[in-house]
Amino acid sequence: MKKRILGNQLEVSALGLGCMGMSFGYGPAKDTTEMITLIHHAVELGVTFFDTAEVYGPFTNELLVGEALEPYKNDVVIATKFGFNIQDGKMIGVNSRPENIRKVAQESLKRLRVEVLDLFYQHRVDPNVPIEEVAGTVKDLIREGKVKHFGLSEAGATTIRKAHAEQPITALQSEYSLWTRKHEAEIIPTIEELGIGLVAYSPLGKGYLTGKIDEKTQFAEGDIRNVLPRYTEEARVANKELLDMINGFAMQKEATPAQIALAWVMAQKPWIVPIPGTTKTHRLDENLGAVKIEFSKSELQAMEQASAKIQILGDRYTEQMERSTGL
Repeated sequence: MKKRILGNQLEVSALGLGCMGMSFGYGPAKDTTEMITLIHHAVELGVTFFDTAEVYGPFTNELLVGEALEPYKNDVVIATKFGFNIQDGKMIGVNSRPENIRKVAQESLKRLRVEVLDLFYQHRVDPNVPIEEVAGTVKDLIREGKVKHFGLSEAGATTIRKAHAEQPITALQSEYSLWTRKHEAEIIPTIEELGIGLVAYSPLGKGYLTGKIDEKTQFAEGDIRNVLPRYTEEARVANKELLDMINGFAMQKEATPAQIALAWVMAQKPWIVPIPGTTKTHRLDENLGAVKIEFSKSELQAMEQASAKIQILGDRYTEQMERSTGL
C-alpha cells in the first residue's frame, strides 16, 4: 500500500476507510462481527487510516472501530471528531465549547480503546465559539498528550487560517469528488499554501460514482440518500452524463468506475487522501485497486475537459443539512 503525508507530518495509507456507514447514515447498522472482519481485512491489505466520529450512531461507530482496531492500535491512525450536542441518542446542534471538546476527547479515548487520539477534527464550525478558542483547547489537549493532531471539517478559508495560526492543522476533511468540486476555488489553494492535507470524504459521491445506482434503486429506511437533492430520480437520470464519462475512462484503463473516481481524487494533489466507505469486502478490494491506477498528464486534461462540460443536477445536501449535518 502506498503512503501519503498529511500536514507534512502524519503518514497514512494513500486510501483510508470511512467507517460511518457501518453504523449510521445508510440504513440499519450492519452486523458488528462482519464489520470487524471487514476492518481487519483492510488492515491486512495495508490500510492504516480509519475515520469515525462520536455522532455516528451516536457512539456505536467509535465502539466498533475501537474494538476492531485494538489489536492494531499502534500501527494505524484513527481519526474522530467533536463538535455536536448529543441528547437522547440524537445529534442536536453544534457545540464546540472547550468543556465539551474535553468531554468528547475523554469519552472517545475510552470508546476507541487508545491512550491518545491520533487526529481530532472539529466536525462542523460552531458560530458561537471563536475558532481560536477551539484551536487553543485542542492545543492544550495536545500538550497533555491526549491528542496528536488537530483537524477541521468543512471549514471555510478564513476559519482555517485563524485556527492554523493558533494550532497548526494537520488535515481538513471535506467532501471532494468528480461531482463535488466547489473547494477547488478557494479551500484547496488555501490549505496547499498552509501545508495542510485534505481528507476527501464521499469521494464516490455516496455511491453514485460507482455506477451501481440508477433511478430505480431503492434505499433502506434511514438512508440519507432518500432526502438528498442529488439523489432524486430526476437528478440520478440527469447525472448519468458524468457516469458515462467515467465509464469511458474506466474502459480505457481496464478499471471500474469506482477505481477511476478514486484515482482521479488522488491524482489532484499528493497530499489528498480519499476515505471511501463500504460494508462489503469485495468493494473494499475494488476501491483499494485504485491506488495502482496512474493517469498521464494528457489523460487528466481529457478528464478535465470532459467533466467541465457536464452540469451536475442537484445540491449535495438540503439547505438544512448543509448548516448542521455531521455526515
